[in-house]
Amino acid sequence: MPDARSPMAPPRSLVWTRRVVLGALTAFALAPVFVMAVSSLKPLQDVQGPFHWLPSHLTLRPYRDIWHTVPLAHYFLNSLIVAAGATACSVTVAVLAAYAVSRHRFRGRRLFSLTILSTQMFPGILFLLPLFLILVNLGNATGIALYGSRGGLILTYLTFSLPFSVWMLVGYFDSIPRDLDEAALVDGCGPLGALLRVVVPAAVPGIVAVCVYAFMAAWGEVLFASVMTTTATRTLAVGLQGYATQSDVYWNQVMAASLVVSVPVVAGFLLLQRYLVAGLTAGAVK
Repeated sequence: MPDARSPMAPPRSLVWTRRVVLGALTAFALAPVFVMAVSSLKPLQDVQGPFHWLPSHLTLRPYRDIWHTVPLAHYFLNSLIVAAGATACSVTVAVLAAYAVSRHRFRGRRLFSLTILSTQMFPGILFLLPLFLILVNLGNATGIALYGSRGGLILTYLTFSLPFSVWMLVGYFDSIPRDLDEAALVDGCGPLGALLRVVVPAAVPGIVAVCVYAFMAAWGEVLFASVMTTTATRTLAVGLQGYATQSDVYWNQVMAASLVVSVPVVAGFLLLQRYLVAGLTAGAVK
């Protein structure tokens, strides 16, 4: 039979090469997840022995023991409060700041934009000691215990999630026509009313992208959480170290706990993926 392919279609060799490359990349990305899932279903002695792709003994006991070996539920609650608090604060401040930068012309506007973006060039370890001293000194001066508290950790996470959030929302707000603001002002809204009633609903994809970024950054952060928390305020990223004792490492429980704590982030990403892609694309265009 004659070839019915479109004359504009790519060569078959290119199509199959693309399939093979994408398949290899997919397998490379999913292999660690498969190893984690398999190891979480094995008894500890099987995990400590030679690795086998298909386990000979399956057990769900590691998923039960992870809640008793360490206070995982308490760490989960701490991470949820800190990540949600950091996300809410970051989005609220970023929306107000990005709207001001996008809609108003003021002296130092360009310098402000470059400054907040330049903070992303520095590694987090550079800010660890200064932030530690700031929280301790603020606590001594105000009497509010910031070091070792959830509130102090939320403020810490704002230092690296807020600049990128502002920069991304500025690009998204720039893509929204100013005529919408002017129409809202004509109808009697003030600047804040125009922002909340017109601009924010039109910028939902960008705001969702900022929410996902801020939440993921706070949920899996280890460096600051390992220094800025105590036993009572420890988060999941640091609490997973509790499965390693002086005499042994419960590898099957580590794998099981890692899968469990990744469920909220993965589920949220899958549910909000279309908003995230739209928000990042619009911000990148500007």
